[in-house]
Amino acid sequence: MSDRLRVNEPNGLMDFLINQLQGWSRKKIKQRLKAGCVIVNGQSIVQHNYALKVGDNVEVLASTKKISQTSGQLEILYSDRNLIAINKPAGLLSVASASETRNHALAILRKQLSRPQQSVKLWPVHRLDRDTSGVLLFATSRNMREAIMQLWPQAIKNYLAIVQGCPNPKQGVIDQPLRADEKEYRMHVGAHPEAKNAVTHFTTQRSVNELSLLELTLETGRQHQIRAHLSWLGHPVIGDSRYGIEGPRMGLHALSLSIIEPNTKKRLTFETPAPADFYILLKNTRGTL
Repeated sequence: MSDRLRVNEPNGLMDFLINQLQGWSRKKIKQRLKAGCVIVNGQSIVQHNYALKVGDNVEVLASTKKISQTSGQLEILYSDRNLIAINKPAGLLSVASASETRNHALAILRKQLSRPQQSVKLWPVHRLDRDTSGVLLFATSRNMREAIMQLWPQAIKNYLAIVQGCPNPKQGVIDQPLRADEKEYRMHVGAHPEAKNAVTHFTTQRSVNELSLLELTLETGRQHQIRAHLSWLGHPVIGDSRYGIEGPRMGLHALSLSIIEPNTKKRLTFETPAPADFYILLKNTRGTL
């Protein structure tokens, strides 16, 4: 949900919001501004003194369940004795890297769940790129992780992506092999003796401001698969400097993950909607703020 407002007289943005949003505290309004959740005429505005004109349209997006990395809290989507699914925010590594050994989802979640004299052990079932938000799954034992990976070909992985341009046709299948280039840390698309098959299905949900919102389903899960495939298609993910151009954040969100639970053999589905800062990208022409 969001609040949609129209400006009837010139005013500063902060004063306008205080007058219009009765019952809202000044602190709450400032938080929305800082989070990029205030949209003026389709543009995200964060300046408190931004000058509003008569006729301007102002939208205040609903706040999202953000992760507070400073407090060490992650949003847990699902938890049982074997599995834990979280909503990983954009900008956070899934696991440790050579340059970052502390501030990553695995470490934060371990700290969050551990108790005095009882440390929690976790194994990542899969990974998301640092700048991709959404569903990330962990197992509580190595055996469970290996059992899930044996059934991984039956997993269903759905993503949302905001891309440059409007794909034509609006839906299709990208069946192009990928080859890793470790020197450049990117994937090359096309036939090659070292390339591995990769298949991505896409459907255009809507197009606006020369940008398109796509829903994607992966048959395979190669590194950078969506980013490399969409760039090859001519519609790179916005905010992806490696395969396209830079932006305020990468327009890629892991919408849902569905797996076969090894013990029960039943399908489990974990999902989380894209955050407000993801959809803000669609409101800004070419993904720029």
